Amino acid sequence: MSFATAEYKERIRKTKERMAAKGIEVLLITDPANMNYLSGYDGWSFYVHQMLVVINDEEQPIWIGRTQDANGAKLTTWLYHENIIPYPEDYVQSDTKHPMDFVADILKQIGQDNRSVGVEMENYYFTAKCYEQLKLGLPNAKFQDATLLVNWVRLVKSNQEIEYIKRAALFVEKAMMDGIDLINEGVRECDVAAKILHTQVTGTAEFGGDYPAIMPLLPSGEKTSTPHLTWTDERYKQGDTVILELAGCYKRYHSPLARTLNIGQPNEKIKMLSEVVVEGLNACLDMIKPGIACEEIEETWRKTIEKSGIVKESRLGYAMGLNYPPDWGEHTASIRKGDKTILQPNMTFHLIPGIWLDQYGFEASEAFRVTETGCETFAKLPRELFIKDGALIKN
Repeated sequence: MSFATAEYKERIRKTKERMAAKGIEVLLITDPANMNYLSGYDGWSFYVHQMLVVINDEEQPIWIGRTQDANGAKLTTWLYHENIIPYPEDYVQSDTKHPMDFVADILKQIGQDNRSVGVEMENYYFTAKCYEQLKLGLPNAKFQDATLLVNWVRLVKSNQEIEYIKRAALFVEKAMMDGIDLINEGVRECDVAAKILHTQVTGTAEFGGDYPAIMPLLPSGEKTSTPHLTWTDERYKQGDTVILELAGCYKRYHSPLARTLNIGQPNEKIKMLSEVVVEGLNACLDMIKPGIACEEIEETWRKTIEKSGIVKESRLGYAMGLNYPPDWGEHTASIRKGDKTILQPNMTFHLIPGIWLDQYGFEASEAFRVTETGCETFAKLPRELFIKDGALIKN
């Protein structure tokens, strides 16, 4: 297990407090990050239906999943083996059976079929079919939306979680510099991605890396006008601007980071944009401290860059940490206008004030932890436009 049993129990306690506040007696969790957070379960099995059942008057959750994954639950969780309940193989991608039928039958058998049941309605892993089959199998249950209930419990990290993110930061520093070192005129984008991926997984001599929830994002040239492109087999050209957004990952905890480089001397537009973004990013990091609201960070950014005439419509950042594909964000607090979430020590965010214009863009980001008096970034790389001049990097 990644944490002591006592830490898992404390997470369960906090989850039950939120359940009680919403009148939920049985919580059905399908988000694999939330399953991991409460039970320790860690497997690439989220492509089939699986669930963690938290019952308000039971000490331990119940894990329900595919038979071939049950031993994985025994190996990675703190649960009693009798609380690990597998469904038979004929429920997998069947036209006549559905895993939620099995879940409903289990809840009936243990007398939980006429209670208030919370389900994570808005996540990648809970389908419309899941909901329909649960309602059909549990006609006496009262269903309500419990989306993000556990995610909000995850917002403030324990010291052990912070340590894992710090280890992930070591990986992303090395992966970022390995990518920047390799990028040059004539080099294929895919070869840079391969180098980054190798470093992300290799980690350091002390700690090995995990697979990140998002693949390396590596737009170049005109493609820097949009953030979420990966790589191709095209070769970099002289004058290209290249954005690298990636993360280190350790025991499913992420430390994201973005930097931008130019192959050869940048034009004035890119240079100006980089200066605006870095100035705004630094201003935000300087003012972050416990007790302020997320929207105050965005306000600082907006006031700092307004003289440039540049406007950023998308959010400035988001809570991040433990997660599985396809996202390392936690889907709770966002750094944007109107978000009144108050910062507390050991909250962790990815602050990414990227600007993507019609034909070019620039990113520089930092993952940070709120401290008792301010904030600290997890990675320690220069916050500037990197310039690749032949085999040299100038920053």
